[in-house]
Amino acid sequence: MLNNSTNTPLIITGAAGWLGRALCSHVALNAERLDISQLIALVRDSEEQVLVQSSLPKDNKLDLRIITGDVTNTSDIDRLFASSPSAFDLVHTAGIIHPKKIAELFAVNETATKNVMQRALHSGARRVVHISSNSPFGNNPHTHDTFRADEPFNPYLAYGASKMGGEIAVQETVSQGLNAVIVRPPWFYGPFQPARQTTFFSMVKSGKFPVFGDGTQRRSMVFIDNLVDGVCRARAWEGEPGRGWWIADTQAYRVSEIVETVGRALTDEGHIVKKNRLRLPHLLGQVAETADGFIQRTGRYVQQLHVLGEMNKTIACDISSATVDLGYVPAVDLYEGMRRSIRWCAQQGIEL
Repeated sequence: MLNNSTNTPLIITGAAGWLGRALCSHVALNAERLDISQLIALVRDSEEQVLVQSSLPKDNKLDLRIITGDVTNTSDIDRLFASSPSAFDLVHTAGIIHPKKIAELFAVNETATKNVMQRALHSGARRVVHISSNSPFGNNPHTHDTFRADEPFNPYLAYGASKMGGEIAVQETVSQGLNAVIVRPPWFYGPFQPARQTTFFSMVKSGKFPVFGDGTQRRSMVFIDNLVDGVCRARAWEGEPGRGWWIADTQAYRVSEIVETVGRALTDEGHIVKKNRLRLPHLLGQVAETADGFIQRTGRYVQQLHVLGEMNKTIACDISSATVDLGYVPAVDLYEGMRRSIRWCAQQGIEL
């Protein structure tokens, strides 16, 4: 059950992040259609304020307010909601994936989420959309398995545990009366991407992206515009609070297929792409995962090791619940999404 007639202000936390910037840009272009009267963007500092402003299309007529603060600071969160209208919608995108210290994961993804939800509850939030992840559910036990809508928690290392804590905080606040739902994107890509996604393109271009075994492990993926559409549809949901949806492409892709598709997209955008020949044994992925777990238990985090330890896993999800409930159907396929992503990099002067 969806309703697009809201005409209320929208608060976006983490507005300068990858998804946050894409949402701000989409709202600026579609505020009237989305019935959003004002966008209130929470950023951490003046640099992030510039990022948000640069994300908006020129000559937009969006009523934008930017508030500087940190979700881990309860005074900043109090100030955010105290300065907001009495009724508003909230999309909570603020989160951290690759920290310097493990403690940051729980401070941002769990504790801050709990604080944001409590203040949203007591400040008149009309509807809340919380952005989660696939990591609270770990990885699929075998390559043919697919996560269902009601998958039980099985968090993958500290990031998964922190995002699970965030989901639990949302559900606890729902039980207290908050009208909140959850969106769970897997690996997403597209404009406003961080450096790690540029590295992915560069590795595929140079033929050095690590593929474990025969590359038959599967990954669900979603283009950023498709994800934004899913978030907006979740915002319009008028059914039971506490629901969660996977937002991804219709089918998961083999890793070898992803690498081939990205290589083809790069070629068609004028890049010279070397054939990918980097094949690694699954044992190396298991060793990386073991080392990653050991290092994380000391409170430290090494991004490259974590990513390597995850690359031999299947992480595939079933979007049928989002299609039935929200009418979500991904409009941009993997090949076209990758071409748009590569074009965006060229427009930004980013060298691949």
